Amino acid sequence: MVRSLWSAATGMIAQQNNVDTIANNLANVNTTGYKMEVNEFKSLLYQTIQTRTTTANGVNKPIGSQVGLGVRNSSITSEFSQGSLLESQNPTAVALSNTQGTGFFGIQGDDGNTYYTRNGDFVFALNADNSLSLTTTSGLRVLNTNGQPITITGDHIAERVKIDTDGTLMYPDANGKLQNLNHTIGVWQFQNPKGLDKIGESLYSVTAASGLAMNENTNQNLVKSDVVQGYLEGSNVQIAEEMVNLIIAQRAYESNSKVITTSDDMMAIANQLKS
Repeated sequence: MVRSLWSAATGMIAQQNNVDTIANNLANVNTTGYKMEVNEFKSLLYQTIQTRTTTANGVNKPIGSQVGLGVRNSSITSEFSQGSLLESQNPTAVALSNTQGTGFFGIQGDDGNTYYTRNGDFVFALNADNSLSLTTTSGLRVLNTNGQPITITGDHIAERVKIDTDGTLMYPDANGKLQNLNHTIGVWQFQNPKGLDKIGESLYSVTAASGLAMNENTNQNLVKSDVVQGYLEGSNVQIAEEMVNLIIAQRAYESNSKVITTSDDMMAIANQLKS
């Protein structure tokens, strides 16, 4: 069995996954709240050709000979750095401004479970009782600091609702003075956000690796996020950087392909030696 063939094949598979990751980043360059993903690699097992021993003359040979058997993908990690804030025409659009990029909005899924997102493109939905519910564009309920869906009762006009920097919903009275609607958009943080499970639609779910969600409203040890109305957080994907990574991945794929071709040529020459 020729080791170079299998090692090069693992390299091609790994680089194909790398290209897939880069392609996904580029595809989501305009996705609100999207976080860039980075492919990580690790080497496979090593085969020992010669152990540490002595020569025929009794001289110590402290260094053995080991040949690597290729590479594989170890993880695809999300980078939760802050994306650029982009102005939005949606009056209920909000972005989280935090240099650490660690805050998340809470969303109630269709299954009743809580999910988290950096996408603050929210809208108000009119309920049957004429109350207003703050939801995502997909209709999922946005949660307040108590983990409950935000629902405003009474005759309120959605476009006149103001959102303070701490996420508190305000509404002007007859004199134009803003009054508290007793709802504050909830923001949560995680000890290890890279451990969150990506489930699509810019939503994340809690895992054992991420740790439990920590409520910024009740945990005084956290650096609070500012809620900015009228803005959305753009993707943190850098197109120029991703294009360079794509070229590197393509060249690495070609190099592994060349190894397979070279190994095949060497085997053909060896087979022709007898003739």
